[in-house]
Amino acid sequence: MMTDATDEAQIRAVIDKWVAAFRDRDVDAAMAIHSADTVSFDIVPPLRFVGTDAYRKPWEETFQNFSGPINFEIRDLDITIGGDLAFSRSLNRMMGTMADGRQTDLWFRWTACFQKRDGQWLIVHDHTSAPTDFATGAAVLDLTP
Repeated sequence: MMTDATDEAQIRAVIDKWVAAFRDRDVDAAMAIHSADTVSFDIVPPLRFVGTDAYRKPWEETFQNFSGPINFEIRDLDITIGGDLAFSRSLNRMMGTMADGRQTDLWFRWTACFQKRDGQWLIVHDHTSAPTDFATGAAVLDLTP
Protein backbone atom coordinates (compact mmCIF):
# COMPACT_ATOMS: atom_id res chain seq x y z
CA MET A 1 0.00 0.00 0.00
CA MET A 2 1.27 3.48 -0.89
CA THR A 3 1.78 6.02 1.81
CA ASP A 4 0.84 9.67 1.49
CA ALA A 5 4.58 10.43 1.50
CA THR A 6 5.13 8.12 -1.49
CA ASP A 7 2.11 9.54 -3.30
CA GLU A 8 3.28 13.08 -2.58
CA ALA A 9 6.72 12.28 -3.98
CA GLN A 10 5.09 10.89 -7.13
CA ILE A 11 2.90 13.99 -7.52
CA ARG A 12 5.93 16.23 -7.02
CA ALA A 13 7.64 14.23 -9.77
CA VAL A 14 4.68 14.95 -12.09
CA ILE A 15 4.98 18.66 -11.27
CA ASP A 16 8.73 18.48 -11.95
CA LYS A 17 7.93 16.98 -15.37
CA TRP A 18 5.54 19.87 -16.00
CA VAL A 19 8.31 22.37 -15.17
CA ALA A 20 10.73 20.48 -17.44
CA ALA A 21 8.17 20.51 -20.27
CA PHE A 22 8.00 24.29 -19.98
CA ARG A 23 11.78 24.68 -19.80
CA ASP A 24 12.27 22.46 -22.84
CA ARG A 25 9.15 23.72 -24.66
CA ASP A 26 8.12 20.08 -25.08
CA VAL A 27 4.42 19.75 -25.89
CA ASP A 28 4.48 15.95 -25.86
CA ALA A 29 5.97 15.91 -22.35
CA ALA A 30 3.33 18.40 -21.19
CA MET A 31 0.52 16.26 -22.57
CA ALA A 32 1.98 13.02 -21.16
CA ILE A 33 1.26 14.10 -17.57
CA HIS A 34 -2.39 14.96 -18.31
CA SER A 35 -5.21 12.45 -18.59
CA ALA A 36 -6.71 12.18 -22.08
CA ASP A 37 -9.95 13.61 -20.65
CA THR A 38 -8.31 16.46 -18.75
CA VAL A 39 -10.23 19.72 -18.32
CA SER A 40 -8.18 22.90 -18.14
CA PHE A 41 -9.16 26.44 -17.22
CA ASP A 42 -6.03 28.06 -18.59
CA ILE A 43 -4.90 31.66 -18.62
CA VAL A 44 -5.45 31.85 -22.39
CA PRO A 45 -8.83 31.72 -24.19
CA PRO A 46 -11.21 29.98 -24.48
CA LEU A 47 -12.76 29.52 -21.04
CA ARG A 48 -11.91 25.81 -20.96
CA PHE A 49 -10.14 23.07 -22.84
CA VAL A 50 -11.52 19.53 -22.71
CA GLY A 51 -9.14 16.69 -23.53
CA THR A 52 -5.49 16.70 -24.46
CA ASP A 53 -6.31 17.03 -28.17
CA ALA A 54 -7.86 20.46 -27.49
CA TYR A 55 -5.31 21.40 -24.83
CA ARG A 56 -2.32 20.72 -27.09
CA LYS A 57 -2.86 23.81 -29.30
CA PRO A 58 -2.38 26.53 -26.63
CA TRP A 59 0.78 24.76 -25.44
CA GLU A 60 2.14 24.75 -28.99
CA GLU A 61 1.29 28.46 -29.36
CA THR A 62 2.78 29.36 -25.98
CA PHE A 63 6.01 27.51 -26.65
CA GLN A 64 6.31 29.08 -30.13
CA ASN A 65 6.07 32.54 -28.55
CA PHE A 66 9.41 31.97 -26.78
CA SER A 67 12.83 31.98 -28.42
CA GLY A 68 14.53 29.79 -25.84
CA PRO A 69 14.00 27.93 -22.59
CA ILE A 70 11.16 29.01 -20.33
CA ASN A 71 12.44 29.31 -16.78
CA PHE A 72 9.99 28.39 -14.09
CA GLU A 73 9.75 28.82 -10.34
CA ILE A 74 7.11 27.27 -8.10
CA ARG A 75 6.51 28.87 -4.74
CA ASP A 76 4.27 27.93 -1.81
CA LEU A 77 3.45 24.51 -3.26
CA ASP A 78 0.90 22.69 -1.13
CA ILE A 79 -0.34 19.17 -1.93
CA THR A 80 -3.37 17.48 -0.37
CA ILE A 81 -3.98 13.77 -0.96
CA GLY A 82 -7.06 11.64 -0.30
CA GLY A 83 -7.00 8.13 -1.72
CA ASP A 84 -6.60 8.23 -5.50
CA LEU A 85 -7.36 11.97 -5.72
CA ALA A 86 -5.12 14.89 -4.88
CA PHE A 87 -4.80 18.58 -5.52
CA SER A 88 -2.00 21.08 -5.45
CA ARG A 89 -1.90 24.84 -5.34
CA SER A 90 1.00 27.17 -5.89
CA LEU A 91 2.23 30.53 -7.07
CA ASN A 92 4.24 30.07 -10.25
CA ARG A 93 6.72 32.32 -12.00
CA MET A 94 7.44 32.11 -15.71
CA MET A 95 10.47 33.88 -17.18
CA GLY A 96 12.01 33.88 -20.61
CA THR A 97 12.73 35.64 -23.85
CA MET A 98 9.85 36.05 -26.25
CA ALA A 99 10.29 35.38 -29.97
CA ASP A 100 10.37 39.16 -30.58
CA GLY A 101 13.19 39.62 -28.04
CA ARG A 102 11.11 41.01 -25.17
CA GLN A 103 11.77 39.59 -21.72
CA THR A 104 8.82 38.23 -19.75
CA ASP A 105 8.67 37.66 -16.02
CA LEU A 106 5.25 37.02 -14.54
CA TRP A 107 3.62 35.32 -11.59
CA PHE A 108 0.35 33.42 -11.78
CA ARG A 109 -1.74 31.12 -9.62
CA TRP A 110 -2.06 27.42 -10.39
CA THR A 111 -4.30 24.73 -8.97
CA ALA A 112 -4.05 21.17 -10.26
CA CYS A 113 -6.20 18.14 -9.55
CA PHE A 114 -4.58 14.72 -9.87
CA GLN A 115 -6.05 11.25 -10.09
CA LYS A 116 -4.17 8.00 -9.78
CA ARG A 117 -5.06 5.84 -12.77
CA ASP A 118 -3.47 2.43 -13.25
CA GLY A 119 -0.90 3.32 -10.59
CA GLN A 120 0.11 6.62 -12.22
CA TRP A 121 -0.76 10.14 -11.05
CA LEU A 122 -2.11 12.30 -13.88
CA ILE A 123 -3.43 15.85 -14.00
CA VAL A 124 -7.19 15.58 -14.62
CA HIS A 125 -7.94 19.27 -14.12
CA ASP A 126 -5.92 22.43 -13.75
CA HIS A 127 -6.77 26.08 -13.32
CA THR A 128 -4.38 28.92 -14.08
CA SER A 129 -5.27 32.49 -13.23
CA ALA A 130 -3.95 35.99 -12.72
CA PRO A 131 -5.58 38.68 -10.59
CA THR A 132 -7.75 41.14 -12.50
CA ASP A 133 -7.96 44.91 -12.16
CA PHE A 134 -11.73 45.35 -12.36
CA ALA A 135 -11.40 49.06 -13.20
CA THR A 136 -9.53 48.27 -16.42
CA GLY A 137 -10.57 44.67 -16.99
CA ALA A 138 -6.91 43.76 -17.50
CA ALA A 139 -4.99 40.95 -15.89
CA VAL A 140 -2.42 42.17 -13.38
CA LEU A 141 0.81 40.44 -14.33
CA ASP A 142 3.38 42.45 -12.41
CA LEU A 143 2.53 41.29 -8.88
CA THR A 144 5.12 39.38 -6.87
CA PRO A 145 4.62 37.26 -3.76
